[in-house]
Amino acid sequence: MRELVLIRHGETAWSRTGQHAGRTDLPLTEAGEDAACALAPRLAEREFAAVYSSPLTRAARTAELAGLSGTEPDTDLIEWDYGRYEGMTAEQIQELKPGWELWRDGVDAGEDLGHVTVRVDAFLGRVRPLLDKGDVAVVAHGHLSRILTARWLGLDASAARQFGHPHPGTINTLGYEHDLPVVLGWNVP
Repeated sequence: MRELVLIRHGETAWSRTGQHAGRTDLPLTEAGEDAACALAPRLAEREFAAVYSSPLTRAARTAELAGLSGTEPDTDLIEWDYGRYEGMTAEQIQELKPGWELWRDGVDAGEDLGHVTVRVDAFLGRVRPLLDKGDVAVVAHGHLSRILTARWLGLDASAARQFGHPHPGTINTLGYEHDLPVVLGWNVP
């Protein structure tokens, strides 16, 4: 079996300030573009059987700058819809809802964790067979990548809280060891 290479999009103004950016289509900052370009040499060492990206600008542009050709946009890779919490930091949300925790409490007027899990599971169902042909690259978002990782490992989606947040412009690698799904690398610049 080959590897599933998860790439977190480069920095945006909101990722720099810790604001929740679900469906808001933000561009990369200059630092985000630089980080995406810096991924190109490492990714050029691999031959990918398929490359997928969230259709949002920050992910698609990261794929382009990282030199990933033939990228297919996939709506199942769009970040969690944060509803009323869109654009807010965790601290601002906790002012409204003391003790709030995303993985336990979810969001108001947005997408619940179950809906994100259905999207991620559908994506993994389409991608796993492609791994017989080679590595697959995925350019997506922080919380979605954590959920995808949990589901890759066969865990409940809420276990995603136990993975450190992927930093913008980093590579996270999933694969197999003795036929068991594993995390092979996390937050690699």
